[in-house]
Amino acid sequence: MENYKEDIQHIRKMMERSSQFLSLSGLSGIGAGSVALLCILIVFYIFQKHEIDYFDGNPNYYSGEVITKLMVVALITILLAVFVALYFTVKKLKKSNTPLYNASTKKFLISLGLPLVAGGIFCIALTYNLQFYMVAPSMLIFYGLALVNASKYTQEEIYWLGVLELVLGLLAAFFVGYGLIFWAVGFGFLHILYGIIIHRKYN
Repeated sequence: MENYKEDIQHIRKMMERSSQFLSLSGLSGIGAGSVALLCILIVFYIFQKHEIDYFDGNPNYYSGEVITKLMVVALITILLAVFVALYFTVKKLKKSNTPLYNASTKKFLISLGLPLVAGGIFCIALTYNLQFYMVAPSMLIFYGLALVNASKYTQEEIYWLGVLELVLGLLAAFFVGYGLIFWAVGFGFLHILYGIIIHRKYN
């Protein structure tokens, strides 16, 4: 009887694993959030070097040199955040003997990727039209939508993280002079908080 119960539990775990992508690592969130905060510090250093007062309450118009530096920092940040997330996720998958790529992972990546790609193109359009003040809110909004959309294939905490990112993005759209602050809270502190919760709950 006891073996029968163990078999049932084992089958149940296999079914849950096949229907959801449960292998996201909490350390991935902590790492990605830390990278985002580091990015913010570098951006403010660039502003200081170019004598830009981000909190003066006036619309900021950046030179081509500043825009280029900001784009390079953003690109490096994205690459580092993705690398850190993948590193800890793969490490956890190997530890649990779970395959890295399966049907559920494919659905998760597609659900996450479509809103992110659309958001990325939209942010490029904003930059092209010199609407820099809406880039940070748009990134948060599209990222939040992507997390909500992909949450059905992973832990439920992803859904609530997405909702919080979406709310922050909408608020940032009204307080356009403080987009970087909302960006730091959303991509930095919320990711770290999410990572700690996930790590303590599932690891």
